[in-house]
Amino acid sequence: MRTWHGSCHCGAVRFAADIDLARGTIRCNCGLCTKQRNWAAIVPASAFRLLAGGGTLTEYRCNTRTERHLFCATCGIRPFGTGTSPRWGEYVAVSVHCLDDLPLDARAALPVTYLNGRDDDWEHPPADVRNL
Repeated sequence: MRTWHGSCHCGAVRFAADIDLARGTIRCNCGLCTKQRNWAAIVPASAFRLLAGGGTLTEYRCNTRTERHLFCATCGIRPFGTGTSPRWGEYVAVSVHCLDDLPLDARAALPVTYLNGRDDDWEHPPADVRNL
Protein backbone atom coordinates (compact mmCIF):
# COMPACT_ATOMS: atom_id res chain seq x y z
CA MET A 1 0.00 0.00 0.00
CA ARG A 2 1.30 3.41 -0.96
CA THR A 3 -0.09 6.90 -1.33
CA TRP A 4 -0.04 7.92 -4.98
CA HIS A 5 -0.66 11.42 -6.31
CA GLY A 6 -2.43 12.31 -9.52
CA SER A 7 -3.89 15.10 -11.56
CA CYS A 8 -5.65 16.02 -14.76
CA HIS A 9 -3.65 17.42 -17.69
CA CYS A 10 -3.92 21.11 -16.75
CA GLY A 11 -3.34 20.43 -13.03
CA ALA A 12 -6.60 21.99 -11.85
CA VAL A 13 -7.76 18.64 -10.40
CA ARG A 14 -5.33 16.99 -7.97
CA PHE A 15 -5.80 13.98 -5.73
CA ALA A 16 -4.08 11.46 -3.47
CA ALA A 17 -5.09 7.82 -3.14
CA ASP A 18 -3.87 4.91 -1.06
CA ILE A 19 -3.49 2.13 -3.62
CA ASP A 20 -1.96 -1.32 -3.55
CA LEU A 21 -1.11 -1.56 -7.23
CA ALA A 22 0.08 -5.14 -6.78
CA ARG A 23 -3.60 -6.07 -6.33
CA GLY A 24 -4.12 -5.14 -9.95
CA THR A 25 -5.94 -2.76 -12.22
CA ILE A 26 -8.93 -3.09 -14.54
CA ARG A 27 -9.74 -2.45 -18.16
CA CYS A 28 -13.31 -2.82 -19.37
CA ASN A 29 -14.68 -3.33 -22.88
CA CYS A 30 -17.96 -1.42 -22.43
CA GLY A 31 -18.60 1.37 -24.93
CA LEU A 32 -17.54 4.21 -22.62
CA CYS A 33 -14.37 2.57 -21.28
CA THR A 34 -13.30 1.48 -24.78
CA LYS A 35 -13.76 4.94 -26.27
CA GLN A 36 -11.89 6.70 -23.46
CA ARG A 37 -9.26 3.92 -23.14
CA ASN A 38 -10.03 3.70 -19.43
CA TRP A 39 -7.47 1.93 -17.24
CA ALA A 40 -8.30 2.11 -13.55
CA ALA A 41 -7.15 1.14 -10.10
CA ILE A 42 -10.16 0.57 -7.86
CA VAL A 43 -9.88 1.87 -4.29
CA PRO A 44 -12.37 2.19 -1.44
CA ALA A 45 -13.87 5.68 -1.29
CA SER A 46 -12.18 6.14 2.11
CA ALA A 47 -8.73 5.70 0.48
CA PHE A 48 -9.20 8.65 -1.89
CA ARG A 49 -8.66 12.36 -1.19
CA LEU A 50 -9.49 15.15 -3.60
CA LEU A 51 -6.84 17.82 -2.99
CA ALA A 52 -7.92 20.48 -5.49
CA GLY A 53 -10.35 21.12 -8.31
CA GLY A 54 -13.68 19.91 -6.96
CA GLY A 55 -15.39 22.89 -8.58
CA THR A 56 -13.67 22.15 -11.90
CA LEU A 57 -15.08 18.64 -12.19
CA THR A 58 -17.96 17.92 -14.53
CA GLU A 59 -20.03 14.75 -14.28
CA TYR A 60 -21.30 12.32 -16.88
CA ARG A 61 -23.61 9.40 -16.05
CA CYS A 62 -24.67 6.68 -18.45
CA ASN A 63 -26.62 3.40 -18.49
CA THR A 64 -27.66 2.71 -14.87
CA ARG A 65 -26.60 6.25 -13.91
CA THR A 66 -25.01 4.93 -10.69
CA GLU A 67 -21.41 5.64 -11.67
CA ARG A 68 -20.15 9.20 -11.75
CA HIS A 69 -17.67 9.67 -14.59
CA LEU A 70 -15.86 12.86 -13.57
CA PHE A 71 -13.70 14.96 -15.83
CA CYS A 72 -11.97 18.32 -15.71
CA ALA A 73 -14.05 21.01 -17.41
CA THR A 74 -10.86 22.83 -18.41
CA CYS A 75 -8.74 20.11 -20.08
CA GLY A 76 -11.28 17.29 -20.47
CA ILE A 77 -9.23 14.61 -18.71
CA ARG A 78 -11.02 12.01 -16.55
CA PRO A 79 -8.72 11.50 -13.55
CA PHE A 80 -11.20 9.37 -11.57
CA GLY A 81 -14.80 8.30 -11.23
CA THR A 82 -16.95 7.07 -8.37
CA GLY A 83 -19.60 4.46 -7.88
CA THR A 84 -21.03 1.61 -5.85
CA SER A 85 -20.92 -2.02 -6.87
CA PRO A 86 -21.56 -5.43 -5.29
CA ARG A 87 -17.92 -6.34 -5.96
CA TRP A 88 -16.23 -3.22 -4.51
CA GLY A 89 -18.82 -1.39 -2.41
CA GLU A 90 -18.35 2.40 -2.54
CA TYR A 91 -15.29 2.91 -4.70
CA VAL A 92 -13.20 5.37 -6.65
CA ALA A 93 -11.83 4.29 -10.02
CA VAL A 94 -8.51 6.12 -10.29
CA SER A 95 -7.12 6.55 -13.81
CA VAL A 96 -3.73 4.82 -13.89
CA HIS A 97 -2.59 7.25 -16.58
CA CYS A 98 -3.24 10.18 -14.21
CA LEU A 99 -0.91 8.93 -11.46
CA ASP A 100 1.88 11.50 -11.64
CA ASP A 101 4.39 9.66 -9.46
CA LEU A 102 4.04 6.21 -11.04
CA PRO A 103 7.17 5.48 -13.14
CA LEU A 104 6.55 4.28 -16.70
CA ASP A 105 8.29 0.93 -16.15
CA ALA A 106 6.15 0.25 -13.08
CA ARG A 107 3.01 1.24 -15.01
CA ALA A 108 3.87 -1.15 -17.84
CA ALA A 109 4.27 -4.03 -15.36
CA LEU A 110 0.92 -3.57 -13.57
CA PRO A 111 -1.36 -6.60 -13.47
CA VAL A 112 -4.61 -6.10 -15.39
CA THR A 113 -8.00 -7.78 -15.03
CA TYR A 114 -10.19 -7.41 -18.10
CA LEU A 115 -13.93 -6.89 -17.56
CA ASN A 116 -16.65 -7.75 -20.07
CA GLY A 117 -18.96 -4.80 -19.52
CA ARG A 118 -20.08 -4.84 -23.15
CA ASP A 119 -21.97 -8.11 -22.51
CA ASP A 120 -22.76 -7.30 -18.86
CA ASP A 121 -20.78 -10.43 -17.91
CA TRP A 122 -18.66 -9.28 -14.98
CA GLU A 123 -17.44 -12.77 -14.05
CA HIS A 124 -15.73 -13.69 -17.34
CA PRO A 125 -13.16 -11.65 -19.26
CA PRO A 126 -13.90 -10.68 -22.87
CA ALA A 127 -12.50 -12.97 -25.55
CA ASP A 128 -10.69 -10.11 -27.31
CA VAL A 129 -8.68 -7.60 -25.25
CA ARG A 130 -6.30 -6.35 -27.95
CA ASN A 131 -7.83 -2.86 -28.08
CA LEU A 132 -8.35 -2.31 -24.37
